[in-house]
Amino acid sequence: MLHITTLGELKKSGYQSRSIKEEVRQNLIAKLRSNENVFNGILGYEDSVIPDVERALLSRHNILFLGLRGQAKTRMARLMTELLDEYIPVVAGSELNDDPFNPISHYAIDKVATEGDDTLIEWVHRSKRYGEKLATPDVSVADLIGDIDPIKAANLKLNFADERVIHYGIIPRSNRCIFVINEIPDLQARIQVSLFNILEEGDVQIRGFKLRLPLDILFVFTANPEDYTNRGSIVTPLKDRIESQILTHYPKTIETGLAITEQEAQIHPQQQKSVEMSDLIKRLIEQVAFEARSSELVDKKSGVSARLTISAYENAVSTAELRAITNKEKDTQVWVNDLIGVIPSITGKIELVYEGEQEGPYQVAFNLLNKAIRTQFIQYFPNPDQMKKRRGEPATDNPYKAITGWFDKGNTMSLLMNLKDTEKIQLLYKVDGLYALVKKYFKGANEKQAALLMEFVLHGLASFSLISKQVVEGRVEFKDLMGSIINLNTSRGGEEDDFDGEDFT
Repeated sequence: MLHITTLGELKKSGYQSRSIKEEVRQNLIAKLRSNENVFNGILGYEDSVIPDVERALLSRHNILFLGLRGQAKTRMARLMTELLDEYIPVVAGSELNDDPFNPISHYAIDKVATEGDDTLIEWVHRSKRYGEKLATPDVSVADLIGDIDPIKAANLKLNFADERVIHYGIIPRSNRCIFVINEIPDLQARIQVSLFNILEEGDVQIRGFKLRLPLDILFVFTANPEDYTNRGSIVTPLKDRIESQILTHYPKTIETGLAITEQEAQIHPQQQKSVEMSDLIKRLIEQVAFEARSSELVDKKSGVSARLTISAYENAVSTAELRAITNKEKDTQVWVNDLIGVIPSITGKIELVYEGEQEGPYQVAFNLLNKAIRTQFIQYFPNPDQMKKRRGEPATDNPYKAITGWFDKGNTMSLLMNLKDTEKIQLLYKVDGLYALVKKYFKGANEKQAALLMEFVLHGLASFSLISKQVVEGRVEFKDLMGSIINLNTSRGGEEDDFDGEDFT
């Protein structure tokens, strides 16, 4: 079809134009019948959001996505372009992507009326049929709909009553396109009112012109449901005109979160070759987001974006890479200690309530990381809390007895952040019972895997308050819990005080 250049040739070809919503509907049906993945790369929505979207598109509805930040709302809208025809014909030179069979602009109507079958046409690829606008308080009706252009009037020597002096806004220019307005509650109410006619009657009103433009647009709006009270609201008549409102959500399982993070994280090829990321570390990173979403210190109305785990994943790899470069090691793995390097990824991605602000973002991030370690620890090893309850039973029932006993004797373990892998492994083997515990539950683990699990056990026991953990000056120190408490009280003159969560967990 791309060889066709005139309206006459288009007529002879048998081409039939259709509205964008009908176009999307028919192409969706074709993809569903051929079992194609309509929204490729969208994970976790297979049984919830995607069926809702498919129903809305089959119904030829405009759509409002309601959900917290980082829930792929805009990405879903952008993927809808895959449901458009690869190319469509437009009148050559038209500002509004005029359909040659049904022109709506003054320019295209005159062109077809004057030149008839000799009217030149152009072909527009579906990638060009997408428009997007972030709603901000300074957006005007002129930006979205259009306004009178005095310069155009002067150049064409026309008075302001002539339709040709109108400068069209982004919405008319998105005729026969998918158009997205992100964060719709941020639009002033009077600007939202200007969308009424477009959604209901399909036409526009500009400065009192008696102008009818039957625009052909598939609208997609996005909003945070909490924005209705925080920053603004969607005016009721506009909300009523949006036929389908679809609720999005965060990943419901760790596995879904892992798949999203691995898909989206941008890891440099050099890092992929030199840094190994274990499944354990991936799960710890993902668990941080789950802990944040349920934390009383984090503002649930703001949400915790999937970008947290994506950034944390990238930072964890870079932390290990930096250590390897510093130590002149060719390759390494991400250790549990390296997760301290993801703190900046956490602090920048969470909004805190008042109590969280009192704690401080850095401390809250540490607490979330420790909670993630605690939650994941019992997926790998016996729950230490259950061991605490068996005080009357023989010591052999407690698999951690040898480890905690080693620290009870006054031994300490100080792991520098930039320690070489070989040196760290040697230090970990010094702790009585640590290697034996790991081999008991993970018989097939190789040396590096076993060492990582040994380090994980120390962090896990600290999170259950069986030993103490202190992060200071580029190192993590593990000691016996009671000795640390006594030393701390002595250094404070015996005063009673709460322990800082960064130092003791």
